[in-house]
Amino acid sequence: MRVVVGMALGMWFVVCAGENLAIAQEPSQLESFIRLHYTKSEHMVPMRDGVKLFTSVFVPRDATAPYPILMKRTPYNVGPYGEDKYPAKLGPSELFVKAGYIFVNQDVRGRFASEGEFVQVTPHRATKTKPADVDESSDTYDTIEWLLKNVPNHNGRVGMYGISYPGFYAAAGMIDAHPALKAVSPQAPVGDWYFDDFLHHGSFFLAHAFRWLTGNATERPKPTTEPAKPYVYPTPDGYKMFLEAGSVENIDKLYLKGTIPFWKEMMEHPNRDEFWQQRALIPHLKNVAPAVMTVTGWYDAEDLYGSFKTYHAIEQHNPKIKNVLVVGPWHHGGWASVDGDKLGIVSFGSKTGAFYRAEIELPFFEKYLKDRELSPPPEAIVFETGSNAWRTFDHWPPSKTETKRLYLQEGGKLTWTAPERGTAKPAQAEAFDEFVSDPAKPVPYCEIITPKMTIEYMVDDQRFASRRPDVLTYQTEPFEEDTVLAGPLEADLWVSTTGTDADWVVKLIDVRPDAPETTPLAGYQMLIRSEVFRGRFRNNYAKPEPFKPGEVTRVKFELLDVLHRFQKGHRLMVQIQSTWFPLVDRNPQTFVPNIYFAKPEDFQRATHRVFRSAEHPTSLKIGMLPVVKPVHSVK
Repeated sequence: MRVVVGMALGMWFVVCAGENLAIAQEPSQLESFIRLHYTKSEHMVPMRDGVKLFTSVFVPRDATAPYPILMKRTPYNVGPYGEDKYPAKLGPSELFVKAGYIFVNQDVRGRFASEGEFVQVTPHRATKTKPADVDESSDTYDTIEWLLKNVPNHNGRVGMYGISYPGFYAAAGMIDAHPALKAVSPQAPVGDWYFDDFLHHGSFFLAHAFRWLTGNATERPKPTTEPAKPYVYPTPDGYKMFLEAGSVENIDKLYLKGTIPFWKEMMEHPNRDEFWQQRALIPHLKNVAPAVMTVTGWYDAEDLYGSFKTYHAIEQHNPKIKNVLVVGPWHHGGWASVDGDKLGIVSFGSKTGAFYRAEIELPFFEKYLKDRELSPPPEAIVFETGSNAWRTFDHWPPSKTETKRLYLQEGGKLTWTAPERGTAKPAQAEAFDEFVSDPAKPVPYCEIITPKMTIEYMVDDQRFASRRPDVLTYQTEPFEEDTVLAGPLEADLWVSTTGTDADWVVKLIDVRPDAPETTPLAGYQMLIRSEVFRGRFRNNYAKPEPFKPGEVTRVKFELLDVLHRFQKGHRLMVQIQSTWFPLVDRNPQTFVPNIYFAKPEDFQRATHRVFRSAEHPTSLKIGMLPVVKPVHSVK
């Protein structure tokens, strides 16, 4: 293989050249290539406690040079099963198939053809004193040890990768890692299931949890190679389906009928108790030796939290290792599956997914697993939305970020100036805006009819929400120059309610100019970042507290990171609401010990107030970067 190394638009990249590296486009062609160039074998690999894990190994037929091992551990199955059955794809991308690696795919403990008991998001055991003390770190270690002894023609180096749940296994596997594990790429890794996927600050992502659990969490009495049958929704109208079902408890009775054990476990643990604390991997990301590249997308609706927190935890606890963060304009896993030139009707100006696969991902593993003479990747390789340009930084958030606040003002205005004392009329001393939140008529999270969480909702036009009376809307004046936001956002709300519980949804939006009318996105209110917080957890996720009706209360929470350029003439909008259905289950607005078991009579209308006075100034904390001329995006 001939490797050309260079710099393109400030980016670290590698180009693989030569006729023999032409990439097959059709899955059938790639499958034929894999069959022609790789030998497949299947094994039951023993762990230290005697449990055996089903493992598929693909070794290049060309034995003229040794190859590194690249492993993925997954709960989703490593099919097709059978040594004569070859997959339609292999490795992170087809580029790796052509470059030459030993690929290893493994069913994790208790899933599909592997033995043992499956535990969702396996708790990490920091101390292991006997063979029965196993977790994903030990299973990874034992697997690597077996591979080094039993797989021919390897070069003694191992890499790991995985997206989403497999990303969790990649992250877990690099803790107290085997010495041969040299490079790991956790991609959209689950980091803490109280903030990733199904739960966001205690709020339950109903539509997403229902879809994923029905497809991936049914009981498995014994090892099998057969996937679960997909759930058939009784209607495409998820809003109607979940609303008429009532409580989350009733959804289980009507639709799941007790077939999803983890659903029932979740319902028994609405608070961040030991059940959830044990499933947090992020605090354990210590003693990490391999080079790490964490990958995510700005529009990852599932594991954005785990991605940023994994990167930061590694940075904090393992300062001497190479730790890289890559963020592109992708939905969950989009960097591996699509061109990445658009999401919904929003365009990103270039094939960002293809660019990542060829010029970021492959070079990372080539450098650390094959000793290719490549420059080390930058600390952070991040796509700036709004300008559609890649940027690199030596730290994330960028070191030049300046912290500022946007404040709610009268008349739906949003300004950089805090409300001043003594300027309001007596009747306005406690200035606020209010709305009636009705659980019987929740705000939909998107305009289309669907029972699922769409991948496009994170860039959806929010005009449909702006026009509802139960959504408060604030916006800046049109920007007089480009304005770049970078790093995490924090909502700092001062609120009250006539009820005793409430959810708070905050959305950051880029409002495009209304003219010219011929522009396809004229007036588009593009969602940039959003988050929901279950108000009962405002002081402690483990100890919920009711609101006192009418009492002004502070609610602060993080909205995670952005790198977005608001172009000249655009506005920044903030929307605040209390329902977001059926993406998020309904808060009854009456405090009950376990919200999942709320009764019909607990669901009550309530009037919510959001304050914008000098004493109680609701604001959004943001980071701003000095404006630089955007780099041309990579075509």
